[in-house]
Amino acid sequence: MKRGIALAALLAPLELLAGAQRNEPIDPVVLATLSGQIADRAAPYFNFSNPSDGHRWVYAMSERLRKRVPDRKTRIELLKTVQYEATRAGLDPQLVLGLIEVESGFRKYAVSTAGARGFMQVMPFWTSVFGRPRDNLFNLRTNLRYGCVILRYYLNLEKGDYFRALGRYNGSLGQPEYPNAVHSHWRGRWKYDGPTG
Repeated sequence: MKRGIALAALLAPLELLAGAQRNEPIDPVVLATLSGQIADRAAPYFNFSNPSDGHRWVYAMSERLRKRVPDRKTRIELLKTVQYEATRAGLDPQLVLGLIEVESGFRKYAVSTAGARGFMQVMPFWTSVFGRPRDNLFNLRTNLRYGCVILRYYLNLEKGDYFRALGRYNGSLGQPEYPNAVHSHWRGRWKYDGPTG
């Protein structure tokens, strides 16, 4: 009984912040670029200019993530994919970790009330937008690739305004709760002062 109450208390904030990304028209040239980024299936690798920076980052992030993802192999695979997809999309991996914590609490099979799926809570309509309706949004690499590409798209659309881009990502544009929560985790729990790529 106590576990059920504790679980409900942990999940309640996520439900309150859940929005629904909007399927808005995208310029055909931009769509072609985004689709190419989604289709790229290169294997993820740690993208650090100095390997020792990579080892320090992985160790620090792995320790912070240990309670959420107890299995070391799964944790390292998640961190490798976050770091690869985030830097590939020109995003701070710490931002992506903060977003994942708010969106899914690091639950691979999370599904929101709006139907968003996976770690980064990607709405299923995006698979059709990118012409890839068979993509599995519960697949780690697929989910993070979609999430990072979509967030980068919204940041470009909003000319670098994180508050508005995060609002678009969550489907809560103009409401402060979600962008503030992500920012708080990005600059709080996931803050890292060393190189992230």
